[in-house]
Amino acid sequence: MITAPREPSHVAVRYRVNHVFLAGYATRIHSQEPFTMHRYDVTVTTGASPETVWKLLVDAASWPLWSKVDSLDRARSVGLDPGGDDGVGAVRAFRTGRTVTGERLTEKVERRLLAYEDAFNTPMHSYHARIELTPTAGSGTVIHWHGTYETSWLMGWYMPRYLQKFMQGMAEGLARYAEEHKPAQ
Repeated sequence: MITAPREPSHVAVRYRVNHVFLAGYATRIHSQEPFTMHRYDVTVTTGASPETVWKLLVDAASWPLWSKVDSLDRARSVGLDPGGDDGVGAVRAFRTGRTVTGERLTEKVERRLLAYEDAFNTPMHSYHARIELTPTAGSGTVIHWHGTYETSWLMGWYMPRYLQKFMQGMAEGLARYAEEHKPAQ
């Protein structure tokens, strides 16, 4: 019986090692995709008092009334205050369309500042936002909502413009709703 000559075993091993190395390299390149830092910055003035604006900000249940989010996802939220005064550490999950994003409150200065970071947010990383309220000379409020976040290079093509416009709508919605629902004086 005549058999075909076998390749030396070192050739097959070398191929397998190179194949595994290249597959690992491709995975490493994909997982280490560079992230780009972005920011948004929105300022809106309302005739509503800082107290009125503040009450809306700290009550996650009110956000769907005045913002671009569709609903508060209570099942994915953690530490919400039943009285509508969410504290530092609370995670507020908001649904917009099919997307649910979570924001953990990190800083709270009564009627002045509410800060949060991403608790779970698929398209963004290292997201930090601050909402600063400043009383006007009258009885109104300046709302300054700004944040920084990282996205993949691909998301960086459209996310900055989209989020700037989205957050502008959030701040304007807050200002308008607070003005329309301010307590009678």
